[in-house]
Amino acid sequence: MPINYEQLMAMKRLGQRYSYSDRDVMLYAYAIGMGADPLDENELAFVNEATATPRALKVVPTFASVAAPGAEPGEMNLNLVVDGERDITFHKPLATAAQITADSSVLAVYDKGKDKGAVVRYQNVLKNSDGELLATVVITYVARGDGGFDAPAERQAQPHQVPTRAPDRTIDISTRPDQALIYRLCGDRDPLHSDPDHAKGAGFPRPILHGMCTYGITCRGILQTYADYDPTAFKQHVARFSSPVYPGDVVTLDMWKDGNQISFEARVKARGVTVVKNGLTLLG
Repeated sequence: MPINYEQLMAMKRLGQRYSYSDRDVMLYAYAIGMGADPLDENELAFVNEATATPRALKVVPTFASVAAPGAEPGEMNLNLVVDGERDITFHKPLATAAQITADSSVLAVYDKGKDKGAVVRYQNVLKNSDGELLATVVITYVARGDGGFDAPAERQAQPHQVPTRAPDRTIDISTRPDQALIYRLCGDRDPLHSDPDHAKGAGFPRPILHGMCTYGITCRGILQTYADYDPTAFKQHVARFSSPVYPGDVVTLDMWKDGNQISFEARVKARGVTVVKNGLTLLG
């Protein structure tokens, strides 16, 4: 069934209720690779609350991406969907445990053409139990089987362009062979990331890492290089997914710093592919 533009644009769900605990916060940090060195005090602060010297457990900013699993504006019934982009604006630091609500609504629908698919952007606005804004999570899906419908001729905004000069910083971040099996426990249990036969049926030689895990890895990289492991420094984190990461890959993160703006891209050198493009983090 083709996309009904007016119906899709009108979709919204308000006041969806969720809760999370410090266990969820630590699992997410561990699932994006933090704590691999059990003596690294900077990363232990995100994965371990049991210390001889009391300290506050820290929350990785991009935990906002999994704090309300399944929050959507409705049954969109899209075909051949891939995750295209994630853009999170952080309004208030996330608590280590909370009752939250998510207000979901469709922002835009673009028709790329009958043989090119459609692009759907929607947002989840997360609030705490006092109604205070925590984060606005904008999700972009590419529905490869849904192009060629009656929609206004709107143009998508141009993505952020990284500088043309050589990167100011480059770091390598290793992923584990079993990392997708860990990350799926954060909420996304799509068999594409865990079932070898399903992955082969989808055209991949083996299960791929979740795009949102790669997104978290880019946040982790900027946390350690430009934010001094301070999650409250993050104001926005945006990334476009351009190619899959396989568990066990080494992700190379290239970064450019211009004031409080960090541009970034990620690649896997061993396979010669760029896996994240047009990355932007705003610190403040």
